[in-house]
Amino acid sequence: MMSDLTIVQLTDTHLRPAGELVHGVVDTDANLARVLTQLRAAGQHVDALVLSGDLSDNGSPEAYRRLRAAVEPVAAELGAEIVYVMGNHDERVGFGEQLLDLAPGSVDPALPHDSCVEIAGLRVIALDSTTPLRHEGRLELEQLAWLTERLRVPAPRGTLLVLHHPPIPSPMATTDFLKLEDAERLADVLAGSDVRMILCGHNHLTAAAAVAGIPVWIGPALSYRIDPMAPVGRHRGLAGFGYSRIDLVGDTMLATAIEATPAAAVYDRPEAEVLEQLAAIAARTR
Repeated sequence: MMSDLTIVQLTDTHLRPAGELVHGVVDTDANLARVLTQLRAAGQHVDALVLSGDLSDNGSPEAYRRLRAAVEPVAAELGAEIVYVMGNHDERVGFGEQLLDLAPGSVDPALPHDSCVEIAGLRVIALDSTTPLRHEGRLELEQLAWLTERLRVPAPRGTLLVLHHPPIPSPMATTDFLKLEDAERLADVLAGSDVRMILCGHNHLTAAAAVAGIPVWIGPALSYRIDPMAPVGRHRGLAGFGYSRIDLVGDTMLATAIEATPAAAVYDRPEAEVLEQLAAIAARTR
């Protein structure tokens, strides 16, 4: 069965001013360029690109401009809408002016950048889970009230909720320390709603869980990954990056992690040939 709707999640791009490397090692511009090239080369329709936070490593307006210049032509070519979401490394004024086209001087850094858009019948709600100068996540009571109001009327194909900070615990002390606080308040709002999946970033690893019976997907970072099995007492970042595709296939919403770190192909065959081979095997075993 073919996908009815496809969303690509790019998270934790951590772009810095031109020429600067993250942690002195990672060329995040090159990582982003590689993934965008993959998306174009795949030739598949994508309904939306969701960029789920930490888009800039230090809130640099120049980094936001370069991000936009790289992403928007590819989105236009793919026919995809773009949803920009705040992360804890982002800065609300630069984010609002450079990515959301808000008028210079009009952005109040105390107010979150929340949004709601419908894409091919799927409602995508983005919540700004950041607090200026803090790295753990938080949703204010006003945001939860706004979300409650949005969810009163179900969307034709349900809702995808996006926020940077995962509303789930972590077995790793560092990521658990920086998770969304008071996640039970969000769970209370979501219980019985039409939210089909919660999409997050932040942790620089790939993981899945559930909140109020709703799947939570933490997509792989586009910059580098955290080692979830580091030696005891160590916190370790590793080279490697990726992104996610979120597909609505019939009544099923499916998340797939896609590895983007350069690697040799094991095989590369025509799809029709593989399907023919599988059909032949199935016929022999009936």
